[in-house]
Amino acid sequence: MGTLYIDRRDIEVRMDGNAIAFYANGRREGLVPIVPLKRVVICGRALIESSVLGRLAEENVSVVFLSGKRQRFRGMLHGRLHNNGLLRLKQYEASLSPLALSWARDLVRRKVEGHKALLEDALEARPDRRRELFRGVSSLASVLSTIEEDRESDRTRLRGLEGAAAAAYFQAYCPLFAPSLGFSARRRRPPTDPVNALLSLTYTLVHAEAVRELELAGMDPTIGFYHEFDYGRESLACDLVEVLRPLCDRWIWSLMRDRVFTARSFTTGGERPGCYLKKDGRKTFYALYEEWAVSARGVLSNEVRSLVRMVMGDEYNEDLVP
Repeated sequence: MGTLYIDRRDIEVRMDGNAIAFYANGRREGLVPIVPLKRVVICGRALIESSVLGRLAEENVSVVFLSGKRQRFRGMLHGRLHNNGLLRLKQYEASLSPLALSWARDLVRRKVEGHKALLEDALEARPDRRRELFRGVSSLASVLSTIEEDRESDRTRLRGLEGAAAAAYFQAYCPLFAPSLGFSARRRRPPTDPVNALLSLTYTLVHAEAVRELELAGMDPTIGFYHEFDYGRESLACDLVEVLRPLCDRWIWSLMRDRVFTARSFTTGGERPGCYLKKDGRKTFYALYEEWAVSARGVLSNEVRSLVRMVMGDEYNEDLVP
């Protein structure tokens, strides 16, 4: 087990030798050894002794903090980070150089290619949606041609192309889901339907994965090459998530196509507007996410290594990349 999810409001977390112990109403309910852990995800409110966080930091286990019901990324705790100051200096220099724009163009191209491939595969699986899917594939092919031909485009132009591609993509992607789910467009804050809820939660977890990979490699997650600097935002992590979006979308489609989750797995309304997985649904989701995330983490790891190689240039040393 590489990841531990803590998602209970009434739980108290303590150290017990080389393991994490869980208590509810004064009674111990479980024990998890620290040795196999690489990350701990804490959702909402939980009472955690400082000794637990200290031991996790000592063992270099990353701790991800998500808000409660909405499960937004709040921050991360690490132990020992990579101390390659030269890498960060080179990253800052690269972010202001033509190298950043070249990388950003390649990023948008790969994202659009990934979404186009998804729609092309969907054409075989859903011939009843051929018209919408074929229109989407054609639109994305047109965007890709423009990206390839317009080599002088700046970030503003790239964002416009990406936005056009996203609009065309979701017009074709939404009809892949049952109309009863109410998924007619990408809506983020708050998600308004089950599909948007799953997309948002998956993107959030992948974003946390990206922050972790970047920080462990010694890069600054806040200095992006495509997303501009914005106070409090991990712009470089946002860059990396763009590459993973087609993989996330494909996975969510498979979950709903196989009816792993239905509308009954979600709750809507109440004190907080939006649509979110219920407790049992989150338990199922976490387990499935860990299976799927093996490949996603592999992609992220390769992306980060490629970034380090790009910004370091002739001074790149593979031995200095975790």
